[in-house]
Amino acid sequence: MKLASRLAHIEPFHVMEVAKAASQIARSPACADSPMIFLNIGEPDFTAPAPVQRAAERALAAGRTQYTDATGLPELRKRIARWYGERFGLDVAPGRIVVTAGASAALQLACLALVDRGDEVLLPDPSYPCNRHFVAAAEGVPVLLPASAEERFQLSAAGVEAAWGARTRGVLLASPSNPTGTSIAPDEMARIAAVVRARGGFTLVDEIYLGLSFDERYGHSALAHGVGHGDDVISINSLSKYFSMTGWRLGWLVLPEALVPAVEKLAQNLYICASSLAQQAALACFEPESIAEYEQRRAQFRARRDFLVPALNSLGLSVPVQPDGAFYAWADCSAHATSSWGFCFEMMHRAHVAITPGRDFGPHRGEQFIRLSYASSMEQLQLAVDRLRSALPVGSLVGQHVDLR
Repeated sequence: MKLASRLAHIEPFHVMEVAKAASQIARSPACADSPMIFLNIGEPDFTAPAPVQRAAERALAAGRTQYTDATGLPELRKRIARWYGERFGLDVAPGRIVVTAGASAALQLACLALVDRGDEVLLPDPSYPCNRHFVAAAEGVPVLLPASAEERFQLSAAGVEAAWGARTRGVLLASPSNPTGTSIAPDEMARIAAVVRARGGFTLVDEIYLGLSFDERYGHSALAHGVGHGDDVISINSLSKYFSMTGWRLGWLVLPEALVPAVEKLAQNLYICASSLAQQAALACFEPESIAEYEQRRAQFRARRDFLVPALNSLGLSVPVQPDGAFYAWADCSAHATSSWGFCFEMMHRAHVAITPGRDFGPHRGEQFIRLSYASSMEQLQLAVDRLRSALPVGSLVGQHVDLR
C-alpha cells in the first residue's frame, strides 16, 4: 500500500523510543530493588481536582454527553474568556475562543487554516518537535532558527526580521517553552508581533504552560501584544498542564474573529467537537476551590525547580537559563558525554533514571542537551539526584568527554 508523500516530512518521535526503552528496563530484574524514576515524562503528577471530578460525575449521571457546537460549549467559552480577564487583565470576547480536542488539535486547526503548500513558518531551535510537524502536515515548511542561551532559547524580533523571506508566512512560538521552560519577555514578544504584522504574517503562540509561570516578568499572554484587544495574535492553550487534565484532551484557540468560521468548518469536518463530558467537567476548573488548588500545585512546581536546577548545576549538568515556567530543565551534558542520546541510555542503565535526550527538539545542539522534567514528586527528584550523583562522580568526569554511544 502506497503511503502519502507527506509522511516523509514527519520525523520519528524519538522521545517515544526512549520511553519504550525506559519501560523495558523498568520491568527488568535490575530494577527490582531500584525502580526506574521517570524524569522524561512531560505530564503533571497531579490529576483533576475534586470539583472537576464531581462535575464529570454529575454530567454523566444527567446524560449531558451529546455533541456540542464545534466551537465548544458556550458556557465554557465564556468562562475561559473570563479567566483571561481575571488572570491577565485581558478583554477577550468569548466568540474568539474555540474549544478543541487538546492543544494538538488547536495547532492542527491553526496550521490547516493558515499554511499553504510551500509556506515557511519560523520556529526556534530548540522547540517541541510536534509543533514543526503540524506545519509539515499542512504541507508547509518549518524553518528552525538556532536560539542561544543569551536569547533564552527563544526567537528574537531581530532574528525573525533577518530570517523572513519571500515564502515566510508566520512564526510559531512557545512561551513558556518545552523543552527549556523559558518564556519570551513581553517587550520582545511585542517587537516580534510588530515585525510579523508589518509583513502581513501570523503570530501563533503555544501558551499551554502559561498558567505555570513562576516569574512575574514573563507570566503574560502574548494576546496583550496584538492590535486592539489582541485580535491579530493567535494563542493556543490547554486544560492539560496547569489544569491537570491531560487525558481529558481539551484545549482551546483564541483567534481573530474573522478566522473563527474557517476554523469552525475544519473542526466540524475533522472531529465534530471536543468531548462533551470533558467540557462539562472543565467548567469546574475555574471555581475558586479549583483555582486555589492549582495555585498550590504551581507553588510545588516552583519549589521542585528551585531544588532541581542547582542540583543539576552541581553535577556538571549545567542549566544555562533558569526556567521561568512549565516543569522542564534544559541541561548541558557535554561535560560528561559527546552524545546526549548515549548519555540518557547510560543513565537509564546505570542510575535507573529516565531522561530525554535533545535530539527531538532540534538539530542545532541536540546532542549537547538533555531535558529533565520536574513533574515528579520532590521525593522522586531527590532520589534521582542522588542516583545521578553516584553515577556521575563529578570530580573525575566533569571536563572529560566520555562517548557513551
